[in-house]
Amino acid sequence: MGVMNLICGYTYILVVVVLLVIPLGTAKEQLRLSTGECENLGFTGLALCSDCHTLAEYVKDQELVSDCLKCCTEDSDDSSSKITYSGAIVEVCMRKLVFYPEIVGFIEEEKDRFPSVKVQYVFNSPPKLIMLDDAGQQKETIRIDNWKREHMLQFLKEKVKPTSAS
Repeated sequence: MGVMNLICGYTYILVVVVLLVIPLGTAKEQLRLSTGECENLGFTGLALCSDCHTLAEYVKDQELVSDCLKCCTEDSDDSSSKITYSGAIVEVCMRKLVFYPEIVGFIEEEKDRFPSVKVQYVFNSPPKLIMLDDAGQQKETIRIDNWKREHMLQFLKEKVKPTSAS
């Protein structure tokens, strides 16, 4: 009986060690979401992880920041410059605007400060920022459901290139 208990004890320890070691070794992979999952959350995977940390400074929504970190691209050591965009589109469903007074405030009172930012009303669309490249092509989509007006202002100041005075 003693040998059997000893074997069972070693088997138990081996199982516990394997269960502890395997998740630690693949923790990085477990934290990543698939491209489809990221798109459903409003992320394209083009955001740098440093952008997620910047987002965390302005948006106190841990779940949103966590989702961002699961979908971001690691910053490379040689690219210290942050990605900026030529323009953006604030996309939202007009019928849902009543639930987003901060976004309404931004559209009505602040949007004119950003000539390259347009507003687009799309039926049933959650509030999001669609970031555009020089050719006007969509490069990144960011959900802004819980953003405050000041967060939108700061984010756009940092991420959208100022338009040249013409």
